Amino acid sequence: MLSNYLGEFLALATIHFLAVVAPGPDFAVTIRQSVRFGRLVGICTALGIGAGISVHVLYTLLGVGALMHTTPWLLTVAKVVGGAYILYLGVSLIRSKPKSSVEGEKTADEPLVEQSLFKAFSTGFLTNATNPKATLFFLAIFTTIISASTPLQIQAFYGLWMCFVNALWFVIVALFFSSNKVRLLFMRLGHWFERSMGVILILFAGRLMLSM
Repeated sequence: MLSNYLGEFLALATIHFLAVVAPGPDFAVTIRQSVRFGRLVGICTALGIGAGISVHVLYTLLGVGALMHTTPWLLTVAKVVGGAYILYLGVSLIRSKPKSSVEGEKTADEPLVEQSLFKAFSTGFLTNATNPKATLFFLAIFTTIISASTPLQIQAFYGLWMCFVNALWFVIVALFFSSNKVRLLFMRLGHWFERSMGVILILFAGRLMLSM
């Protein structure tokens, strides 16, 4: 059955991949988590981001996406909630303090501080699930590229594919930024690196608020 929708799937997969690799909150958070807490936390964060996509897929398949598209105030609420969470992450990073010399001497295999894997997963999940840009992306995808006549099970497959690609891409990002050489380089930058990530997230949140 999927072969009948191959053209539609390839168009969706291409546009989605380009959107995923473009730097945004997911990218900034994955880098920060990987550098600060290590490889395992970075991977769990990436998996959380992949799982966060399921929220957008679910409400789109249930028809909530169409409702949001025709009810401006619902979309505004989504933007406010998502913008507030991204702003919170940005402010948290802006407040990062310089590491002590002892922390700076740790090897790249050792996390600077500990973070539970559940916390890492939930951070990734919430970063994606509350991102209004992802909401707008799914509204555009499911109203322009995907035909209304496409069976629900095919649309569900599209959603699972996007979850998988998101998780895979950010796992690759986590692996790269948690590698010894790259991580040691970023660890030398210390709190300035985290503050830079914070500025990026705050600017992103501000742009979302201004677009309302």
